[in-house]
Amino acid sequence: MKQVPMTVYGADKLNKELVYLKSTRRPEIITAIADARAHGDLKENAEYHAAREQQSFCEGRIKEIETKLSHAAVIDITKVTPTGGVIFGVTVTVRNVDADKTLVYRIVGDDEADFKQNLISVSSPIARGLMSKKINDEVIIATPGGEVTYQILKVEHL
Repeated sequence: MKQVPMTVYGADKLNKELVYLKSTRRPEIITAIADARAHGDLKENAEYHAAREQQSFCEGRIKEIETKLSHAAVIDITKVTPTGGVIFGVTVTVRNVDADKTLVYRIVGDDEADFKQNLISVSSPIARGLMSKKINDEVIIATPGGEVTYQILKVEHL
């Protein structure tokens, strides 16, 4: 499987979730299953079935996170020499020329993307259109609502 780009922050966030699931959540679920078993008949024991479902979800999430981290190419943007252009991990300020609206995006890995927090995936149309462009460049990006013209105002390596 190919390497997937991920920021240091994204990798740290996944590692923290993994530690929580393994050291806290998993033991809680095991205790809940043991307590439910103590109530007797497992066929009609709703607590037991709910705990087993939680266990299944937890183990699946642990496996998913471990897979993501094993295929991650963690990129520390603070150690990359600034080129003045848009690259993975930068925070870019753009102006939507058509709507005269200024937007700030951080280009992150697919698993870190959260449009509500202005974290856009490196594989999104906006990020792909901005890649390698420099300050004051204008970029036309095809969106579901039609083509949008953006002007790059600022590129920050945070």
